[in-house]
Amino acid sequence: MKLIVLYLIGLVFGVGISISGMANPAKVLNFFDIAGSWDPSLIFVMGGALVTTFIGYKLVFGRSEPVFEGDFSVPTSRTIDLKLVGGSAVFGIGWGIAGFCPGGALPALGTGRWEVFAFVGAVIVGIFLAKWFQNRQPAGATA
Repeated sequence: MKLIVLYLIGLVFGVGISISGMANPAKVLNFFDIAGSWDPSLIFVMGGALVTTFIGYKLVFGRSEPVFEGDFSVPTSRTIDLKLVGGSAVFGIGWGIAGFCPGGALPALGTGRWEVFAFVGAVIVGIFLAKWFQNRQPAGATA
């Protein structure tokens, strides 16, 4: 049952990403191009996602425990450090350059475009590089 629910959630997400235009890098880049050919339509997509997330969090965290797991797995750190700010900057820069965010790129793999595969490959390499750098830090370092 858990796999069916996960599949359906992924399917709804992928269809939503496709319908909204978030899988189209030109549309995303036009959203970021405020001084040029700005396309504000993604504000509605992001607003819809924000409302859905707000309702979802209220419903999910109103329960004593998750349906398919023993407990909730949520970040506990509230520290704004170099790792958080740097990761956010890399995420935003990558999104602005490529026109894909990692979540939107996964459903876009279905288009078969080489650019999407190159982007997802770069994300995977970035994940491994981040882990490698993190493992090279001395114990207790927070940078």
